[in-house]
Amino acid sequence: MPKPCSALLCSFFALGLAAQTPVRKAEVIPVAATIPEDEAIQKVIAPLAAEIKATFDLPLVPAPLGVFRGRRGEENLLGYWVSDVMRKAAQGVVGSPVRFAITNAGGLRGNLRPGQLKVADIFEVMPFENELVVIELTGAEIIQVVKEGIVRRGGEPSSGVKAVVGGTPEAVTYTITWEDGSPIDPAATVKVATSDYLYGGGDSIPTLKKGRKPFTTGLTLRQMLLDECSFLAKAKKELLPPPPGRLTIPVPIQEAIRDKKLKL
Repeated sequence: MPKPCSALLCSFFALGLAAQTPVRKAEVIPVAATIPEDEAIQKVIAPLAAEIKATFDLPLVPAPLGVFRGRRGEENLLGYWVSDVMRKAAQGVVGSPVRFAITNAGGLRGNLRPGQLKVADIFEVMPFENELVVIELTGAEIIQVVKEGIVRRGGEPSSGVKAVVGGTPEAVTYTITWEDGSPIDPAATVKVATSDYLYGGGDSIPTLKKGRKPFTTGLTLRQMLLDECSFLAKAKKELLPPPPGRLTIPVPIQEAIRDKKLKL
């Protein structure tokens, strides 16, 4: 006669059954061109797609030379243009001088190729919904922001300052001035334009988070660029790249930045 199982053993057996994952049947359905479109869905999508295409195809302004980002350590002329427009737009909103603007190279997802620009080109460059923010920083904090951008990415594109990096990777020197070459007063407080993403701590420029009196403009960076293109077109001007010269980094230090060996 078999021995009855103990209550403890039966409990373990029951728990084991309860823990088993139920078996579910699954079927792989390949997505291929041979599968016909759903007519009901297409009727909904088609007019929306046509409306989007018509908007994206709208002409903006001629850019005969194009405006390009450059590689890491090189000057980012597209970023210069974006930061210039940020600074201009911020001044228009707050009604007072904005001495400095900074954006992030990683947020610029394309180049403006030579030719007639369309709305789609601006969406390609700036696909995000980031907003323009105005904050206050001291001169010392602006210098630190520029240094942080150099160490992290070989310089984040900015407007209003010039930076010359010298020395060696082991003993780096920084000369950071206003764009006209005048010294930055470390104790002075000035207005700064940036994005809500950077002000919120994105892309590892921690000093931007110290910004005081933040003012969210409600203007997206993309709309700001579209407005600037429309302004140029109405003035019958072309979009030309800003001149280089805002950032100078010797090759050995560029290599140290690339290899993540440069320290503040």
